[in-house]
Amino acid sequence: MTRSSLPLNAIHAFLVTARHENLTHAASELCITQGAVSRKIAALESWLGFALFDRHARGLRLTPQGAALLPELRQGFELMLSATEKASRTHISIRLKAPTCAMRWLVPRLVSLEKARPELHVALTTTLDHVSQLDNFDAAIVYGKPQPEAMLLFEESVTPVMATGLPLPARVEDVAGMTFLHPTNDTRDWQLWLDAQQVALTMKRNQHFATMDLAISAAIQGFGITMADINLVENDIASGRLVAPFAGGVKTGAAYSLLQRSSAEAPPFLADLVAWLCQSQKVTHSPLSTAGLVNG
Repeated sequence: MTRSSLPLNAIHAFLVTARHENLTHAASELCITQGAVSRKIAALESWLGFALFDRHARGLRLTPQGAALLPELRQGFELMLSATEKASRTHISIRLKAPTCAMRWLVPRLVSLEKARPELHVALTTTLDHVSQLDNFDAAIVYGKPQPEAMLLFEESVTPVMATGLPLPARVEDVAGMTFLHPTNDTRDWQLWLDAQQVALTMKRNQHFATMDLAISAAIQGFGITMADINLVENDIASGRLVAPFAGGVKTGAAYSLLQRSSAEAPPFLADLVAWLCQSQKVTHSPLSTAGLVNG
């Protein structure tokens, strides 16, 4: 063994043996034989040029040279472990699955997270399946009735929104002449909101979309007026792309929730991602309380 090759395996064996002061216990922790531990210690002693342990009937005792060397070797080994762990953590991605309808809410939060925590990388996969489980992902946003095992992100609350360039309705009844955009293949969201306003309307012109995100995009382009989740259009209202002509929203009974792997199976930073998404929702105010509200 040359002086230029630092015997890291032997140093590790020395550190473990020094902690136990017993070859049998050290061999058990290192998952090698007692003889193999002895050979590693002997190789390090040969490399150093002095003995590290005194052997006696009850076990081992560090020599003065071994005791003096131990603290700095332990510190150096811990620094190497810390450096390699930090390097590996920066290359780990958190696999997040989310329904496409949640993208308007989720993407701005992931962008701000990337700026604040560049070491935390989220590998995002979108799906049209609103109620899918974790599968092979570390976390998943699901839509539907709140699940006991999931963390609530926000409850769905719908209200009409439309492009800012369109003539604004003064009363609920005034929307009857507009094109109704539906985020589903039926009219249930619109009907739920109209029932809450105690208004009966005949919806003459209708367009149906596969997802709420598509209906919102159509509304931004001036195609008509759509029912949309307040949380999903907060940025569109704040930026002036959309306006909410009427105050308040109606809860549908559905919610967006976050499933995550158990702490034993979780990758590094998963808890940070979960905390970020949950905390960002707590500090977000409804856009209907500020800009974008026309008729209060």
